[in-house]
Amino acid sequence: MNNIIYIFICVCNAGTWVTASAHIITAVIGSGVLSLAWAIAQLGWVAGPATLIIFSLVTLFTSTLLADAYRHPDLGTGHRNYTYMDAVRAHLGGVKVQLCGLAQYANLVGVTVGYTVTASMCMGTICRSVRRKKCLHAEDNCHVSTTIYMIIFGCIQLILCQVPNYHKLSWISILAAVMSITYSFIGLGLSVAKVAAAQLNEGAEVTTTWPTVSEAQRLWKIFQAIGNIAFAYAYSTVLIEIQDTLKSSPAENKTMKRASFVGISTTTIFYLLCGCVGYAAFGEDAPGDLLSGFHQPLWLLNVANVSLAIHLIGAYQVFVQPIFSLVESSCRQRWPEVKFVTADHQITIPFLGGTGFHVNCFILVWRSAYVAVTTVLAMLLPFFNVFLALIGAASFWPLTVYFPIEMYIARAKLPKFSFSWMGLQALSLACLLVSLVAAAGSVEGLIQSL
Repeated sequence: MNNIIYIFICVCNAGTWVTASAHIITAVIGSGVLSLAWAIAQLGWVAGPATLIIFSLVTLFTSTLLADAYRHPDLGTGHRNYTYMDAVRAHLGGVKVQLCGLAQYANLVGVTVGYTVTASMCMGTICRSVRRKKCLHAEDNCHVSTTIYMIIFGCIQLILCQVPNYHKLSWISILAAVMSITYSFIGLGLSVAKVAAAQLNEGAEVTTTWPTVSEAQRLWKIFQAIGNIAFAYAYSTVLIEIQDTLKSSPAENKTMKRASFVGISTTTIFYLLCGCVGYAAFGEDAPGDLLSGFHQPLWLLNVANVSLAIHLIGAYQVFVQPIFSLVESSCRQRWPEVKFVTADHQITIPFLGGTGFHVNCFILVWRSAYVAVTTVLAMLLPFFNVFLALIGAASFWPLTVYFPIEMYIARAKLPKFSFSWMGLQALSLACLLVSLVAAAGSVEGLIQSL
């Protein structure tokens, strides 16, 4: 048993494709998986799974291009690019660096806000299940404010945000990845049980017709569903940062490509199963949050919601680390003489034989302030599906498609109007159009929610 624990600890700190895959699964399988049954319900049996598969293939392809941008100019021995912006600066330069930074960090902030909203919903669901007896007698008692749970989630992040960087987060990502698989399996199992029960009941049918809405509303919902699927594959924003945790032998780009294949393949299988079976279970009434559509068994739903909450705690850390790194490195470069920014203070823990840890006052204040701001924003924007779709639509094209393709063209020195150049530009243009229609549907849904 001790040997097993030792091996597990070594793997967590090895910087291999295993830990990178865990980071990817943690980043990709997030709250987006719960909205896929609703998304497929809007698109239908053919277009829904097809859209999922297309997004997965595009993401896998562009991830391989982005993995090759980690070093410049040589893929194996060139200068390291520690962040997405560094990679764009090395390959493209100019105003594109600022545009990349704006798109990436706005997306990361949006994701952390969205995860705060989703985690609070999970905690609220657990609380309602505990109070289920009161709900039978007075409907008012069923209402549980998510504000207090957003504050609880924020307090947890206040502690975890003091973790220095990705290198110290492997154990969190592996735990979060296990939790994501747990609640995905529970959602899938409950959906299968619901479909089976409907088939066993005499005369019962599983409804899979289109929702009874106007043509205009249906079109907007289709656009929003595309945005939800785009959000479900939004991990390019942290790919370079994850790749920076890998060992240099074998080459980081080769290890990252393997990790991307494993991570994206795993998540796509879960997405297809959860989305399609969830649609089969609920038909036109597929909920925006798959778990919210079930009411029994309570204990299993509580396990799923606890797993989801734990996963989101870890996923928040995966997405927030690039923001912390950017601000802190920029401040150290700008004010190298200011002790508040650069100095670390040793704090000794009593009764532990002099054991202690280092505290940087600037990091403590800045990271705490960030968590507080995102928590407040989450309180102001408690719209699950619409918010996820808007984030996915806004970030998919620039970060997942445009910049990886442009960096590859610059690195490979593809001549304009060559066959490869035209093919890549056609893919980029098609994805731009998809992002625009998804953004339009998301904005319309946000207006309706407000």
